[in-house]
Amino acid sequence: MPIREIQDLHVLRTEALIAPRALKEELRVDEAIAQTVVDARATIRRILHGQDPRLLCLVGPCSIHDPVAAIDYAERLARLRPALEERLFVVMRVYFEKPRTTVGWKGLINDPHMDDSCDMQAGLRIARKLLIDINRMGLPAGTEMLDPITPQYTADLISWAAIGARTTESQTHREMASGLSMPVGFKNTTDGNLQIAVNAVESARRPHSFLGINQDGATAIIRTTGNPDTHVVLRGGKTSNYDAASIEECRRLLEKAGLESRVMVDCSHAQTAKDYTRQPAVLRALVEQVAGGSRAIMGVMIESNIGAGNQPVSRNRAALAYGVSVTDPCIDWPATEACLLEAAQALG
Repeated sequence: MPIREIQDLHVLRTEALIAPRALKEELRVDEAIAQTVVDARATIRRILHGQDPRLLCLVGPCSIHDPVAAIDYAERLARLRPALEERLFVVMRVYFEKPRTTVGWKGLINDPHMDDSCDMQAGLRIARKLLIDINRMGLPAGTEMLDPITPQYTADLISWAAIGARTTESQTHREMASGLSMPVGFKNTTDGNLQIAVNAVESARRPHSFLGINQDGATAIIRTTGNPDTHVVLRGGKTSNYDAASIEECRRLLEKAGLESRVMVDCSHAQTAKDYTRQPAVLRALVEQVAGGSRAIMGVMIESNIGAGNQPVSRNRAALAYGVSVTDPCIDWPATEACLLEAAQALG
């Protein structure tokens, strides 16, 4: 009598994935690129710990879906950086993974062709090649770490990482952050809970042991030292939380936990009541606090693209407007350039 089927009942098939070491051999990091990453991580650490007075600015598209437009955007940001660098340290948002509230496009790594083919082999290659090209410009990259396997393929090219509002409470993501080599920001939860984000920062600073994969793609026990450069990112909740009173509340929670009372603020999402055009106004309010003497604000995030707004995902790539987000709406390049120059001048 045959044994009853009791596993993989809902699995259609499995496909072997290229090992991280093999992809890194195929798409190598040279010394100049490595120096960009090392220098940027060191600068971000100094900003986080109050040793560099500049404001850290994570600026770029909500998500990357078109590598050509992403390079176009990166070139614009790289040209603008010298005019800002005395007051702002700019890192490009290069987001490849998108958490979904229910369902939807999960990002370039998961579905690079935007047709539900989920060609992740291609997605990982495209993502790594794009990160190499951006870092080669001397422009550091920041991203959200969503899938715990992905960092083995891309983290060597990332200078700052986020754990999103939907995963800040996840033990898996706290463990992953404890082993990452760059500073990591934990967003407050979607309902605005700050204590969970503070708990995440504290947890990720401790050593952890968990299951993962190694550079050869084999399952392994990962043992970490803990990441000393974790911090909170305020993104609003049921209401905004970029005002001075909200930032002071977060500062007190961090201080109570024995952590640096320094926070980053996301200028988008609930901070703007989902009106993306208000991002420059939120940035202006934060810069006013910093210029007024606040030591709590160490960085900001801005969702920005070549074109304003957003558009639906389409299987017909030719039908998509160039440089316009397919996820959250973004301010356009002229608005981005103007608000960053204004911020740098106000902090001068």
